[in-house]
Order: sequence, then structure tokens, then C-alpha cells
Amino acid sequence: MKVVILCGGFGTRIRDVADNIPKPMIPVGRYPILWHIMKYYAQGGYMDFVLCLGYKSDLIKDFFLNYEALTRDFTISLGNAKTPEFHTRHDESDWRVTLAETGLSAMTGARVRKIRTYIGDDEDFMLTYGDGLGDVDLDRLLKFHKSHGKILTVTGVRPPGRFGELMANGLGLVTEFNEKPQATGGRISGGFFVCRRELFDYLDDREDLVFEQEPMRRLVDTGQNDGF
Repeated sequence: MKVVILCGGFGTRIRDVADNIPKPMIPVGRYPILWHIMKYYAQGGYMDFVLCLGYKSDLIKDFFLNYEALTRDFTISLGNAKTPEFHTRHDESDWRVTLAETGLSAMTGARVRKIRTYIGDDEDFMLTYGDGLGDVDLDRLLKFHKSHGKILTVTGVRPPGRFGELMANGLGLVTEFNEKPQATGGRISGGFFVCRRELFDYLDDREDLVFEQEPMRRLVDTGQNDGF
């Protein structure tokens, strides 16, 4: 099953962190966050990736084109055209990565539509963002998706509170204080989706098509969206 990862946004909210690289390439330890997301899927057995590229796509391409040299020991003989002699291995040898240019200014829905050809004849595919990790049981997620027969499954998570919570009695005496507690009601999208190929019927060719808006609302209205 293919894993589609949205990697094309401008990342305007992280410009104060890194304004010279795309958001999925922000390093976490030795490797970019995109690599950690892919590693998480790969540990679950999902190793066929389609990356939807846009802003500074050359940096993402360079990372994968030079992946062998970046991750393995090698010997190179200068002055001839022979390929390097690699001495070590890495754990990503089974990965298949398709890097698709989906436009500099395309929104999320437009990007997903543009990689339809790379889904091939697969009935289902996974979809996520190139800047967020989560502790999601991918096998359970897929099993749930197949059990309800809907077009789209979205993970739901409870967000942490933005502020500390203070509880007081009638006399104004503080009885409890919790720093940024997890919300007790309501959920937000966790960013891990499973989609049936019929999703493409809900996507048109507008560059400004936002996946999380009109297409998802239509899926909800037609009863084709379920939460995990």
C-alpha cells in the first residue's frame, strides 16, 4: 500500500526556525522530520512512498538522490567515473520513494489529485503530512478503515489545552491547578488518513483546492468520512 506525504507547503509558520529549507526537512537529530515519518510507516510494513513536492523541492530531491552517500561508509577513487564502493548498509533498502512535483502554489487537495497516476490500481492508500509525527497504530487504523467501507478515515486526537487550568471553591481558594491539561471534549485531526481511490472523484483541478475544506465537507455530507 502506498503512503502519500504532503511535502509542498511554504512553511510560513516556521520561518523563524528555518527559512532556507522546506518544513519536512527540518532536522530532528541526524535526519529530517520527513525521514522519521517515513521510518514510522516503514516499521509497520508500509514502504512505498509518494512525496508531493512544491516549495524548495530540490532540497528534498537532493536528500534522496544522495541518500546512499549520506548514510553509508564508502570509498571513492578520485579522477575516474567509477561509482563509489560502499562498505556498510542501511535499513531503508526496501523503501520505494516517488518524488512528484505537484506545483509551487498548489493547495493540499490539488497536490493529492496530481499524484493519482502514482496510486496505480491500488484500492486504498495512506495519506499524511510531512511535518507531523504521531503514535498511531497503523494496522488498527487500516483495519478500521476497511471495516466501515467509507471513502476516507481520519484519525482524531484530543489537543492539549493552551493555558493552565485553575479550579477554585466559592471562597476563591484555589483547589486544583493543571498546567496545559489535555482537552476533555472535542477532537482535532491527527493528520493520519486512509483513503479509498474514490477520493479522487471529490477532487477537481483547481490549484486552490484545500483537501481539508470542500472535499472533506462533501465526504461528511455524503456519509463517506469516518473517524478513528
